[in-house]
Amino acid sequence: MKRVVLVRTQGPRNVGSVMRAVANFGPCELVLVAPQRRSMLVHPDFTMMAHGVEKVRERIRVVPTLAEALVDATHSVGFTARPRDGRLRVDWRDRAADYRGLCDDEGHVVAFVFGSEADGLTAEETEACKELAYLPTSAEHQSLNLATAASIVLFTLYTGDAVHKRERGPRMASERQLRFLREHLKAVMGEKVARSLAAKQDIEESIERVFTRVPLESRDARAWHMMMRALGSKLAPRDFGIGGPPRDRRDDTQVRFGELDDSESAAE
Repeated sequence: MKRVVLVRTQGPRNVGSVMRAVANFGPCELVLVAPQRRSMLVHPDFTMMAHGVEKVRERIRVVPTLAEALVDATHSVGFTARPRDGRLRVDWRDRAADYRGLCDDEGHVVAFVFGSEADGLTAEETEACKELAYLPTSAEHQSLNLATAASIVLFTLYTGDAVHKRERGPRMASERQLRFLREHLKAVMGEKVARSLAAKQDIEESIERVFTRVPLESRDARAWHMMMRALGSKLAPRDFGIGGPPRDRRDDTQVRFGELDDSESAAE
């Protein structure tokens, strides 16, 4: 189980944003230690940033001390941007993989502790954490927003299934379709465009290079075939000894004029 612990938090917007990340990348608990505003969980900014999270206030536990927030934790990581005398801070990227398994183990409660927006974790608070870590940033700006930091950590630990449907991507032309396209282009361009044998050879070699190396969507392949037909071509795959797949046994007339369905006519 994951647990995010926010110590002496000042901003209701940050708390609302972290609550949203907890809901995004759970299961996870959120515990506030001595929040600096009594109105934190009823503040309009909190409500706005936690919008859409069901029973949001019931999901947040408020305790007076860090010790109470960590009392049943089997592991705890404090995040601090400042070096600490005598304590090793690890790059979070080097430890995230180790903690993923622990967080998914029902026998463990792993607490991720973040300090106040104003001054981070105190020396006493870091001593309460079993390990210290930092999130590496560029030299341009080394300070991370509290909610952003917590969201990054939760995202890197998330191992659940994504609920977003996979978006339908472009249909790429198959190798058989690309072969027909290359042969079709060379046949038409070599006859109708080239003015000499040398030009014909150059055109055919260029077509072979370009249409072999570049990934091509089926709709683009179809567009090139339409251009060849506009130049008078009625060539079909079988004219080049290129047979259709087993489930495509329709006659050449359909293939020549692009009357196949999308699955088969993509590059024909």
